Amino acid sequence: MNCAIDRRRFIKRVGLGAAALAFPRCLQSAETASGDKPNIIFILADDLGWSDVNCYGHRFHETPNIDRLAAGGMRFTDAYAACPVCSPTRASIMTGKYPARLGLTDWIPGMRSGSRFKLLMPDFLKRLPLEEVTIAEMLKSAGYVTGAVGKWHLGPRGFYPENQGFDVNIGGNHNGSPAGGYFLPNRMTLKDMKKGDYLTDRLTAEGVKFIEANKSRPFFLYQSYHSVHTPIQAKASYVTKYKAKTSPDGKKYHPAYAGMVQSLDEGIGRILDKLDELKLAKNTVVFFMSDNGGLRSVTAVRPLRAGKGHIYEGGIREPMIVRYPQAVKAATTCSAPVSSVDFFPTILELVGVNMKKSHKIDGVSFASLLKGEKKTLDRKAIYWHYPHYSPQGGRPASAVRAGDYKLIKLYEGDKIELYNLKDDIAETNNLAAGEPKRTAEMTKMLDDWLKDTKAKFPKPNPKYKQKAPGKKRRR
Repeated sequence: MNCAIDRRRFIKRVGLGAAALAFPRCLQSAETASGDKPNIIFILADDLGWSDVNCYGHRFHETPNIDRLAAGGMRFTDAYAACPVCSPTRASIMTGKYPARLGLTDWIPGMRSGSRFKLLMPDFLKRLPLEEVTIAEMLKSAGYVTGAVGKWHLGPRGFYPENQGFDVNIGGNHNGSPAGGYFLPNRMTLKDMKKGDYLTDRLTAEGVKFIEANKSRPFFLYQSYHSVHTPIQAKASYVTKYKAKTSPDGKKYHPAYAGMVQSLDEGIGRILDKLDELKLAKNTVVFFMSDNGGLRSVTAVRPLRAGKGHIYEGGIREPMIVRYPQAVKAATTCSAPVSSVDFFPTILELVGVNMKKSHKIDGVSFASLLKGEKKTLDRKAIYWHYPHYSPQGGRPASAVRAGDYKLIKLYEGDKIELYNLKDDIAETNNLAAGEPKRTAEMTKMLDDWLKDTKAKFPKPNPKYKQKAPGKKRRR
């Protein structure tokens, strides 16, 4: 019997709890620690840049609640999404595996190569396979009620949250952006939509309802906002407010985008307030992160290079905060590099669920960092593989970060770039030629990892047509 395949089929039919009894040698054990299990709330923003919030240095946007979260927990300076676009990062959070290993390496459905690109992009999986064990399924097997609110974007019908371990799914479907915009009614699958309501507020209300309904039992809430993904639409009063506001740094910022950030922050504040009201804050772990870097057309990612769709820091370095009063010291900062693949094992360790060694993941638990037991994790490197062109101008590339150094392999022209992120966070000084030994070592690390994950690569495009140089437009 193919234990893995038959186990997953059985799980999808009857649930993980029954499956644990039927297949005890195949399923990960769900041994939980004594005492109350902590609730888990995972708040995921969409396209929010690393420096878009006050506690990461922004001086125009207003984010008092995200700052409040940081003041009560640990703020990470070197946290990474597993991909510079959304679907692969979301899959990595759900499974603890790198997108390259999953075969899901681009946003769904991605772009077509055509004749405009030098390289043909490889095909990729356009769904999170049901055979993968998700964090929701693991927590459900440990007695948690599980809820997904908001953006899903991990496959068509049949691969929605309710098919991947969630008891409740509010608004999660195949769409990558809010169908019809942020003002209701739109084409989202939400009940009782009232004309003029703002989607971010509605998703917050649904998350608050889930917390209220499950306050007496352990719960996992995946609060996945569409904000601040396009279309850039904010409440009219907020747009007016930010148009009139002067930035302390003298720079100009997008008023509607700032309004979207404010609504996102207010939603997070309402969730935190509900935890306080129900006296659940102490026993609830709150994670906050973004799925990829900021969109450069509407926000500044300085001092990072590039933005969403690029494998440079602006496309993958994210704001990340964890609050857990029982274990995490308030107002602390962690500079250890962590990745979105690390959430899966971290959550399981915090709730006391153990995995069988036969279940292989790429993530490493950073619970020891949260508890202040360690300052770094026991691993050599973090990896990325994005063999696609992005709508934002990104090119096919892979990368590895080991210590302070990051090596990038660009597949157009087989170029190698090496940066010391400690000294050069903006990635302006390519050290590859000047440090041949380190470049060779890190290239081998990356190549070995790509081989291990069975990564797919772009190939020369025989239909590529180079555009004739035109006249430069005056600006």
